[in-house]
Amino acid sequence: MPQNVKITIIQTDIKWASPKDNIISAEAMLDGARQSDLYVLPEMWATGFGAPPTEACTTLPLEWMRRTAAQRQCAICGSLAAKAGDGTLRNRLYFVRPDSTMCFYDKHHLFACGGEDRHYTPGSKRTVAEYMGTRFLLLTCYDLRFPVWARYRGDYDAIILAANWPESRQHAWQTLTCARAIENQCYVIAANRTGSDPTCRYAGGSAVIDPKGRITAQADGRGQQTVTAHIDTGALREFRTKFPVLEDRDTYFLEHNKDN
Repeated sequence: MPQNVKITIIQTDIKWASPKDNIISAEAMLDGARQSDLYVLPEMWATGFGAPPTEACTTLPLEWMRRTAAQRQCAICGSLAAKAGDGTLRNRLYFVRPDSTMCFYDKHHLFACGGEDRHYTPGSKRTVAEYMGTRFLLLTCYDLRFPVWARYRGDYDAIILAANWPESRQHAWQTLTCARAIENQCYVIAANRTGSDPTCRYAGGSAVIDPKGRITAQADGRGQQTVTAHIDTGALREFRTKFPVLEDRDTYFLEHNKDN
């Protein structure tokens, strides 16, 4: 059943390779934005992008996400370094529900320009998390540049994008997040970090974008802050029905004309 979901993005200044400090910071920001249904954290929110993934980096933050979701009766989504069952490292975006059930997405497009592919193994499957009658496609940072991977297949209502997107490419961030919303007739919840790490500066720009590509809420500066907005899946489905452009997408045509 369609619902109105209250979402808060936690735009943090990530402390390099310091899970405990980043947990304290995230917890304080959650305290300042109470009673949201879903909280979204940036990519590698507990360590920073490229920090050495120690055992504490892979276990402590996930334990905090599960405990906090249960205590606050909310869902929490954020990316962490994780060790897969086969021993490989993954850039893993977790979606944790208040009943402690969870799903995850392993980043498919690794950022080779930054050396991510030398340390991590790419995922091979898309993940759609369902919560409160809403279907969320999980994507991570560099995935934003690849529209075929993100293309609507009749399976989601909103995209959650967790990122460490650098200041030098901020125009691309703003353009591509709106483009993904327009071309897929979906909401986009884009969580970026702020501050700096040993290689980059980050300008934030976290935003919630509606299915027409309009920014409904956005961070108004570069510092740590929260961004809160509502998404309405009932209104979304009405819009898709009245303006059914998704039925003309290439994948739809191919699927329904297999014998031609």
